[in-house]
Amino acid sequence: MAKLYFRYGAMNSGKSTALLQAAYNYEERGQRVLLAKPHVDTKGEDQILSRLGVTRTVDFLIQPGESAMGLFKRHSTGDDPEALLEHVNAQPVACLLVDEAQFLETGQVDDLLRIAVLLDVPVMAYGIRTDFRTRSFPGSERLMELAHTLEELKTICRCGRKALFNTRRVGDDFVFEGDQVAIDGVAVTYESLCAACYLRESGGRLG
Repeated sequence: MAKLYFRYGAMNSGKSTALLQAAYNYEERGQRVLLAKPHVDTKGEDQILSRLGVTRTVDFLIQPGESAMGLFKRHSTGDDPEALLEHVNAQPVACLLVDEAQFLETGQVDDLLRIAVLLDVPVMAYGIRTDFRTRSFPGSERLMELAHTLEELKTICRCGRKALFNTRRVGDDFVFEGDQVAIDGVAVTYESLCAACYLRESGGRLG
């Protein structure tokens, strides 16, 4: 039976780079992979962007309210009602790789487990656990509940300690109020901090 993997870490921990490396490793061995990400992640539009400068277009975007299982089945079999040829014979999918998985809805995460268990296709989901207020994203929380394997990708704080939390900046100022979702580089930026530096910047505030 295939497994659902959740590889998580603070901002700048190399999640997208690790995903693209995993895709490369599969394809180097002649295996087919599918890449996906939630549509709400508008940074890069339909591309996965690594901070090292590597980019790749996803095979499909997951819209709010859309079935991740249905999308996977359609793209894995080569069916596309909007294409010139509605069906092509496609090589079986060896792995589904999902970037920015924290933005998935809980039902879509449930679908990732179904893909792994019922369709026997490994699913590797990459994302962050918590928002800038240290609160869980619904997608990440569900992945922590369901994933067969949890793997932390580490990065460091400005002080050299292990970074745990994601802080949001507007201009040069840290902010601790606002909507949970604000895409990096669009109206805000983020910095990963250790617990001590986070509490120092927030005045001891958590959430």
